[in-house]
Amino acid sequence: MKLEVTELGPVKRAIKIEVPEDAVNKEFDRVYSDMKRQARIPGFRPGKAPMSMLEKRYGKAAEQDVIQRLVPDYYHRAMKEADVTPVLVEIPPLERMKAQRNTTLTFTATVEIKPKIELRDYRPPNPISLKPDPRSISDEEVDKALERLRESQARIDAAPKDTPLDEGLFAVVNIEGLLDGQPVEGSKKDGHLHTVGSNEPVVGIKIDEALMGKTEGQTVEVIQEYPATHPDERLAGKSVTFRIAIVGVKQKNIPALDDEFAKDCGPFENLGALKDKARTELENALKREVEEGHKDQIIERLVEMHHFDLPEILVEREVKTMVRQRLMDEQRKKGAGHGPDDQAYWEAEVKRLQQDLAPDAKKRVKLGLILESIADKEGVAVTEQELQEEITKLAQSLQIPVQNIQEMIKSGGDTSRQEFHDRIRAEKALQLVYQFAVIQG
Repeated sequence: MKLEVTELGPVKRAIKIEVPEDAVNKEFDRVYSDMKRQARIPGFRPGKAPMSMLEKRYGKAAEQDVIQRLVPDYYHRAMKEADVTPVLVEIPPLERMKAQRNTTLTFTATVEIKPKIELRDYRPPNPISLKPDPRSISDEEVDKALERLRESQARIDAAPKDTPLDEGLFAVVNIEGLLDGQPVEGSKKDGHLHTVGSNEPVVGIKIDEALMGKTEGQTVEVIQEYPATHPDERLAGKSVTFRIAIVGVKQKNIPALDDEFAKDCGPFENLGALKDKARTELENALKREVEEGHKDQIIERLVEMHHFDLPEILVEREVKTMVRQRLMDEQRKKGAGHGPDDQAYWEAEVKRLQQDLAPDAKKRVKLGLILESIADKEGVAVTEQELQEEITKLAQSLQIPVQNIQEMIKSGGDTSRQEFHDRIRAEKALQLVYQFAVIQG
């Protein structure tokens, strides 16, 4: 095999690969040998058809078979011999190649490679400096946390007899729409608990104003006018009377903040122990928030102080991933079927997102390559236990079974597992730089 490597740029190489004539001939012999055993040609017993007839009938198919066998094999051999590791393995288009007996097979693979990164200082005696975060947990924040806990433990109980409805109280209502005295299908709801003052619609109408000042046992009516353009033909241009029966009035009862409340919340001897627990949890949350902020500073510093060319194919792949995720998020927020059906709209939206997200995609790719280099230099490895722990954490954050995450990774094949592995390795490398960093002041 002959190789000719041409530099097309800092991270791009053109590799001309020449497969020897004897290798091409041997592959043709193997292909036709297989064909001869399987071919069914009228007038000849299986395996007895002459080579000339096989070549005439199956020459094109044989040529493509030879190409499909030789090109991937010699592509991988060439990458190894040239000491080139493509960022993405891409076999040149096979359908454009030609192969003939007694002739070398020549093709060119254009590949992008990872850049050589000269790592800047991140270890002592020249670690990355971080800005201090002076925040701490105040008594007021602890008190607010306890108030939120009290709210979460509140009970909804019946209000005293004849309590008039007001904001913050709850009405238990039976509601039904009537059109010309007849019930409207889909407009009935019984036993609905409504927060007065919330202005939340019930069966599509607002009822708060009508409920104000009313008591249990009373019935009120709300007349709803529907425009002539309303999509429901039954209601278009009609007035519907909604009859609302108040079958209960309830109020929120928040427990007193005392030792008994603390004991109800867990293994706490008194209110002081509960306060200590609340403070510890707030301090731990703040510590995690500060650490994430410091890591953001490290990321910005790493990206700023390293300069190298990025493989375009990695950036393009990251942009596609980010665009796909953004579109999925937007669709999830709007709800299925609420987006425009116009193909031109979606094409324009994809193009807009590609432009908007390109800078962030480049930053992500750059950071990933830097952290990979740090991981290589520091000998960072990922154990099977760490993989499983990360899968468990991801499942907990998404509130889905661990098995679902495992199946998703498995369905993605080796590539999916490698991406998951690389993400954990990058996080470990970032954590290492964070441990080396110093906080100013």
